[in-house]
Amino acid sequence: MKRHALPLLNELLGLFPCVGLVGVRQCGKTTLLAELLPTWKILDLERLADMDAVARDPDLFLRLNPGLVAIDECQLLPAMFPALRVAIDGQRDQPGRFIITGSSSPELLSAIAESLAGRIALIEMGPLSLAEAYELPPSSLYGLIEERAPVSAFTALAPRVSLEQVGNYWMQGGYPEPWLKNTARFRKLWMQNYLQTYLDRDLPRLFPALDRQKFRLFVQMLAQLSGSIINFSEVARALGVSQPTARDYFQIAHGTFLWRHLPAYEKDATKRIVKHPKGYLRDSGLLHYLLHLRDRDELMAHPRMGQSWESMVIETLLRGLSAAGVDFRAYHYRTGAGAEIDLVLEGEFGLLPIEIKHTQHVDSRSLRALGDFVAERGCRYGLVINNDEAPRLLDDKLIGLPFAAL
Repeated sequence: MKRHALPLLNELLGLFPCVGLVGVRQCGKTTLLAELLPTWKILDLERLADMDAVARDPDLFLRLNPGLVAIDECQLLPAMFPALRVAIDGQRDQPGRFIITGSSSPELLSAIAESLAGRIALIEMGPLSLAEAYELPPSSLYGLIEERAPVSAFTALAPRVSLEQVGNYWMQGGYPEPWLKNTARFRKLWMQNYLQTYLDRDLPRLFPALDRQKFRLFVQMLAQLSGSIINFSEVARALGVSQPTARDYFQIAHGTFLWRHLPAYEKDATKRIVKHPKGYLRDSGLLHYLLHLRDRDELMAHPRMGQSWESMVIETLLRGLSAAGVDFRAYHYRTGAGAEIDLVLEGEFGLLPIEIKHTQHVDSRSLRALGDFVAERGCRYGLVINNDEAPRLLDDKLIGLPFAAL
């Protein structure tokens, strides 16, 4: 399965001495390296022999291996980062020498900020997107957004997969291994072991003081919170922990790429804004496993169905923009009166509000908040992602797009 981040990785290797691939465990970072770099030396720091080869003397290792070296799970060896800085500075004008990967952003990003700032470019990878799962090229949507294309250009974005394929992707999520085996039994067992490894091995190694039993309950709670406005004090009471501890739990889940944190959009507010953040589990398959949903019939009848759909669409959009190298920030928006917009993107392309619907036909009354936001802030247009059969202009500044076009 070709990953859409590959062109961006090649581009950055031509510009920077070091590129960092960060993302959740088992999303395909190591596989991408093995396919991309057959002539590179690839070391996995979870393998004892590779860790020993590097850890004894990172400076000497990099002097002996001055380029074409990829180091997997680099955050496991903090001493690697200052050694990398020294090695890079020795030949600062030579790009494409090192790649590092990590599945925990707190340690990795902190080390980068301290040692590698200005010397490294970062790419965030996730599990397979809808298009990647069905081996399609990236959607032209992300280029249209970046290029500030006119509203009329979006009407060419026709569906590329069937509703059946959309439903399958939504139900099982994007982790590559279950897609390759592609049986419900394997998917269930894989998710079970994946969570067990995350909770019993990865987290204790990264956060030794963490109360594992409380955090296990917290992960189960995330399935019920996914797609919702987060009230930290309520979560703290439910878990029997302090509010700062509850905030730390969310930071850990976000920093290990299990959870996506969306802050509230508060800029230029003319109305009272709900300032609590919103969040969701990044993979819909993992969410459905935690909710004990076995098939799409159970999903469609579940009270969290709408939040699951919304979260999956948002994550697909953010992954697509990231893979295209688009610089953006993501927010949610809700007023005290209840007007809500599911996703607000801000970047060089301007301000883009996006509403997400599971239905095929959209009631114009449900788009009032989106229309008001576009008008009040002078947005060029707003998007409505739904399950329609074709893209439609809903008015002069609102564009309806089928999710199947992504």
